[in-house]
Order: sequence, then structure tokens, then C-alpha cells
Amino acid sequence: MILYLDTSSLVKLYVDEIGSSDVCALVDRADVVSTSMVALPEARSAFARLAREEVLSAQELDSVRKAFLGDWDSFLKVRMVQRLCRRAGDLAEDYALRGFDALHLASFLEILEQSEDERVEFSAFDARLNAAAAQVVKDGG
Repeated sequence: MILYLDTSSLVKLYVDEIGSSDVCALVDRADVVSTSMVALPEARSAFARLAREEVLSAQELDSVRKAFLGDWDSFLKVRMVQRLCRRAGDLAEDYALRGFDALHLASFLEILEQSEDERVEFSAFDARLNAAAAQVVKDGG
């Protein structure tokens, strides 16, 4: 199974939050973990925000950042190309998504379309994004 993680799910691999154990279980079952290239700056931003909010200490931030960057190369990453960005724009308009959420959905759809017969699962912790993903998959992409 290929697992697609948006940034909200990816962060849960490195920071203990509600849903972290669910994401870890999905990752344990996956053959491949995928995400979008935009997840790198998004996750780094989320980690820094958690440090500013004193959820993470400076030492914890350093540890989380190192673990994340150490794992980054192991993820299958969808690159931002013009076709994908245009699709994300359409998805943002059609499903009232924020820009990066639309990029994640377009990236997931790219993985889904390239996967041939392998099962692909989507993981996000945003109700609107999950609803849009379910609807797009139901409608056939």
C-alpha cells in the first residue's frame, strides 16, 4: 500500500499529538510513504510554530527537525510542476480548499493515477480536505 501524508499527518510522526498513533499505524502498514514537496517547508514551519508556542523546547525542536530531515529522503515526493499546480488551482476553487491543501490533494491524485493496481490511502487531519479527497476519488479523479 502507498500512503499519502499531508503535512498535518506528517507532523504527527514527529510530534506527539492527537492522532499520532493512528498515523504511525498507517505508516507501519505502508510499503511506501509519499507526500508533496511542499510538506518540507510546511512541516518545518509547523515545528517552529510549536517551539514558539512552547509546545516544543529548543532541544525538542532540534531533535524533531533532525529526525524529520533524516527521514525526508525516504519519502516518495511529488514535485511541483505546472500541470499539478494548475490542477491544484482547480481543486481549490471546486472544493473551497486552501492553497497548500489543494496542492496536497493534487499530489495525492498524481500518486493515485501513477499507482496502477497498488492501493493508495490518503491521510490528513482536515475535515474539508478529507471530504474533498473522498469526493474526487468517488468521482473518478
